[in-house]
Amino acid sequence: MKKNLLLIITLCIFSSSYAQDTFKKEEILKNLMLANAYFMDKWPDTGKTIITNKERPSNIWTRGVYYEGLMALHEIYPKESYYQYALDWANSHKWGFNGGNTTRNADNYCAAQTYIDLYNLEPEASKLKNTRACMQMLLSTPQLNDWDWIDAIQMGMPVLAKMGVLDNNPAFYEKMYNMYMFTRDKEGANGLYNPKDGLWWRDADFDPPYTEPNGEDSYWSRGNGWVIAALAKVLAIVPESTPHRDQYIKDLKAMAKALVPLQRKDGFWNVSLHDENNYGSKEATGTSLFIYAMAYGVNQGILDKETYVPVIKKGWEALIKDSLHENGFLGYVQSTGKEPKAGQPLSYDKVPDFEDYGLGCFLLAGTEIYRMNLE
Repeated sequence: MKKNLLLIITLCIFSSSYAQDTFKKEEILKNLMLANAYFMDKWPDTGKTIITNKERPSNIWTRGVYYEGLMALHEIYPKESYYQYALDWANSHKWGFNGGNTTRNADNYCAAQTYIDLYNLEPEASKLKNTRACMQMLLSTPQLNDWDWIDAIQMGMPVLAKMGVLDNNPAFYEKMYNMYMFTRDKEGANGLYNPKDGLWWRDADFDPPYTEPNGEDSYWSRGNGWVIAALAKVLAIVPESTPHRDQYIKDLKAMAKALVPLQRKDGFWNVSLHDENNYGSKEATGTSLFIYAMAYGVNQGILDKETYVPVIKKGWEALIKDSLHENGFLGYVQSTGKEPKAGQPLSYDKVPDFEDYGLGCFLLAGTEIYRMNLE
């Protein structure tokens, strides 16, 4: 009996110290650097094509999301090798896009988020020639329905926000808002956002009457992660006086509120947010994006600290404990797709079809948590 009691006490102390250490700034940074080093070591050639079911250039959205995370890490820890790795990537692709300079596909111009960040560190007009051409094309044409899947909100929205700041041009903010609101309220049958649940359908294919096997609406974890992360990122980019900030804050708060009760006991979120039995596995990318946005909300006073810090801590601890390997590999990353069944089943050791975007999401989460006052 005494031995059992001693074991329980020892385990409790260990758990407590583990949780405490996990949220020390030096531990957060150590884990971020570990995961990033794994990827940089695996992909030393930034221009090397990505081969899965077919060959793709390395400036597609999956790699663009990784570099978003890397630039966030560089912001809190400006290591020269991080900057050089991103710069080499941009140079490898001549600061251009898959699909050319007139692409309307946000997956393609997602790379501009990093191009603009690099330009801001070392301005040179030629670096943004392609970005400016693409963004001017968006401004000069009337279409608002380009973002007809919610992932595109994260890929494209921050680019317009960054251009608005760079050029001090409110036209970018208006275009961004109008495209966002079209996706929100008009795409598909009645928009892809359901204000009743505070969550988004991935695209029109998942609008009602489509349901999950339990009869609930289909809300894909990573898809909703893209949206709430985009809202946080845009709010971090644009000045406080920018029109429509209130809309973005309102939507971020509604989504965060909807996500809290959906968090699993282990700290993750399921792949299918409203049907835990439909591919109910823990999943790292949606979880990372959710806690990134929540951490931003807490840091800016948008979200209540007492409510959300425990949720964020629980999610981050889950990622460190159950996703991050000793060598920096991340498990439980769902492969590319558009719904819960994509890339299933997930596991601690399974390698997704692309490893880059999962790391980008993880880096975004960790760097924002690093900024929190956790002492």
